[in-house]
Amino acid sequence: MTIQEASERYHIPMHILRAYESWGLCGAAKKVMGRRQYDDTDFERLSTILTLHDIGFTTEEVELYMRLLLEQRHTEEQRLQMLEEKRSAALDEIHFRERQLQRLDYLRHEIRKTQGGK
Repeated sequence: MTIQEASERYHIPMHILRAYESWGLCGAAKKVMGRRQYDDTDFERLSTILTLHDIGFTTEEVELYMRLLLEQRHTEEQRLQMLEEKRSAALDEIHFRERQLQRLDYLRHEIRKTQGGK
């Protein structure tokens, strides 16, 4: 499957596919008539890349994570640390938003009190 076909079929943005290729994470032997051909292994990796983007990884962090993943030898702790940091940041954001909601609810409550309890 070509890059264009992969992008259309799996709704993967072209910039992600091009980054994937530029990182050298796919084998050069998979070129047919000068065009890159994607296989199931590529789609598993691309799925991981999309997930990492979705959870807030920067492009640089995605590339590092994927290089560590492909290295496999003794990288579990480093990858786990990266995920733990994103999880912690997500929880901080959730708590911040919860505090915002509490303040909004308080202000709404105060307005309703002045309206006679509506």
